[in-house]
Amino acid sequence: MRRALALLLPLIFLNCYQVERNCADFRTGIFEFSYTIDGIEKTGTFTRTEKYNIDYFDSKIDSASIRWINDCEFIQKELHPKNMKEQKDIHFKIISTTADSYTFEYKLAVKDPYKKQRVEKGTAKKIE
Repeated sequence: MRRALALLLPLIFLNCYQVERNCADFRTGIFEFSYTIDGIEKTGTFTRTEKYNIDYFDSKIDSASIRWINDCEFIQKELHPKNMKEQKDIHFKIISTTADSYTFEYKLAVKDPYKKQRVEKGTAKKIE
């Protein structure tokens, strides 16, 4: 009986733990992120306002509109898509925050019925 209680007690406390999410701190600002292309790690930046997201990466500028669902989730839509893939909206969700960065996951906003839903994760650091 003691062993069962000793095993259950830590589980009770672990279930009460919640990840810190101060998402409102990251709604707007200038952010930096790392990404990998062909095995080479690169760094990009983006500026986010209440309605727009402007990416600067690989000597390119890309812009998208943003529609906030709540403080921690938004839908991003490319303003000038170049192909069918870029026409698809992307759902972003902030899953945890620290003092100057946040971890997020993103996926297509509308699931393709013939493909497995792919969820990617990343981290962005607020620089301004």
